[in-house]
Amino acid sequence: MSSVALNSTISCPVCGHTKVETMPTDACLWFYECEHCKTVLRPKSGHCCVYCSYGTNRCPPMQQSGSCCA
Repeated sequence: MSSVALNSTISCPVCGHTKVETMPTDACLWFYECEHCKTVLRPKSGHCCVYCSYGTNRCPPMQQSGSCCA
């Protein structure tokens, strides 16, 4: 079994700013404010959280089981 990545680099689609964030292991993040342009990111349609939409790694629940927080 592969290990779960706990860090993900979030890229703002508005200004392009990137930041490495540590993801929670037991929860989804539905809102994320870009520290550069202050845009509030929300998951894209069909995604469970901002990490799955804008990050380099999917959230830990998706990495582990393929389903997200219910």
